Amino acid sequence: MAEITAAAVKALRDKTNLPMMKCKAALQEAAGDEQKAIEALRKEGEKFIESRGERSTEEGRIVIYGGLDKPVGAMIELQCESAPVATNEDFIQLAEDLAQQLATGPRAATPDELWEQDSPSQPGTSLKTQRDELANKIREVFRLSRIVRVDGTCGGYVHHDGKTAVLLAVEGGTDEVAKDISMHVAAMRPQVLSKEDMPADEVAKEREILTEQARNEGKPENIIEKMVEGRLRNYYAERVLTEQPFVKDDKQTVGKYAEASGAKLQQFVHWQLGK
Repeated sequence: MAEITAAAVKALRDKTNLPMMKCKAALQEAAGDEQKAIEALRKEGEKFIESRGERSTEEGRIVIYGGLDKPVGAMIELQCESAPVATNEDFIQLAEDLAQQLATGPRAATPDELWEQDSPSQPGTSLKTQRDELANKIREVFRLSRIVRVDGTCGGYVHHDGKTAVLLAVEGGTDEVAKDISMHVAAMRPQVLSKEDMPADEVAKEREILTEQARNEGKPENIIEKMVEGRLRNYYAERVLTEQPFVKDDKQTVGKYAEASGAKLQQFVHWQLGK
């Protein structure tokens, strides 16, 4: 059996980030050949991850890539098995690389397509290889559960724990304005951006209910319509972003705040981890 030096073990550990004893065993099996040892460790890791393929991934992070100085925005959700891994620096780097590549690289219609693309932080290495090497080190399953890319300038907000995020497509304004509105979305959870985005049948049903209520209250027919329109404002304020009182200044709506800030809102995407 070839003699395995401490220097050789350390060199392999530096390349794989795996435990010293595992690196030493792999070198012994490979008769000291580092490349064969690396390949054996990779295959072992793949088998291990495959054996855990059905395990639950309820932790993870949502990451956005955006800014009003960028022409494209993106958001991804990367799941893992445990909370400590969700805060691991290498896991966070992988998530950030996925979001950046989705925005700046060739389009990826599916998570599988994105995994095959190059890693921004590791040129010449695919995101899939970056994932597999990290999974081999951490021994957990990772799942890229959702991706979205938005053409156009985007701002956004990610909660400190990475479990809630909003990507906001906007023209004009500032990054701070976009962040404030995104934080409002995360807190108030509107269904749609504008009144025009509400399903017409739902609005018609609500109008019918409010009209019947007014009649049951004995209101004259000639004022019922105005009453219904007034009450619909509360209905919209619960569901429509631009009609909601702004959380930082409830004397104005989000729409008025955006307008005063020179921001034209285009769309928003609001995710919560696993939902």
